[in-house]
Amino acid sequence: MRGLLIFDMDGVLVDVTDSYRETIIRTIAHFTGRTVTRGFIQQIKNRGGYNDDFALSFRVIRDFGFHPRYPDVIDHFQRLFLGENSDGLGLIQRERWTARDGLFERLSSDYRLAIFTGRTREEARLTLDRFAPHIAFDPIIGNKEVDNHKPAPDGILKVRAAFPGAPALYVGDNIDDLRSARAAQVPFIGIASPGDELVPLFLAEGARSVIDDINHLESAL
Repeated sequence: MRGLLIFDMDGVLVDVTDSYRETIIRTIAHFTGRTVTRGFIQQIKNRGGYNDDFALSFRVIRDFGFHPRYPDVIDHFQRLFLGENSDGLGLIQRERWTARDGLFERLSSDYRLAIFTGRTREEARLTLDRFAPHIAFDPIIGNKEVDNHKPAPDGILKVRAAFPGAPALYVGDNIDDLRSARAAQVPFIGIASPGDELVPLFLAEGARSVIDDINHLESAL
């Protein structure tokens, strides 16, 4: 039976430094007049519970003493990220595909490939169609397809239900990804740069291994 590789998307398949992370920074600045760093955002994510970038932005805005409506924060965030007309021409255009040519073609000979992401499936599809339209990720589970978001295991369990009995593994880049995999009783491989504080966090919480980026996955399997 073929194995099942389930991927988080942001920070795993695509570099979102200049898309999602920049959108968080600009959203916070819009509502507070204050500029935070990417390191500040990562520290919050490392604590867990803030895989949702809307919730993270809203939390920081409120911590700084400002109290906009949550829907207004989401609306501004999405206009920055997707573009004024939700046409995909916003900061999403700054994303960079991280996998080298041939990686997923090789993996697909031994594994089924699926995605469980905190994005909507439509937003995931925008990026996949741009960079990897030929790669068969199926299913793609986004935040609208689950009742409970990460670190709940709902998305991983939903993917596994499509392939009963297939041995599965989840690949992610933050602590909520790991906790989601652990709750689903699925081995986890973390992605983090050497020296990143995520490396010991991943290992302490039971990651099977930690790799620099997705291109090292084959050696970790």
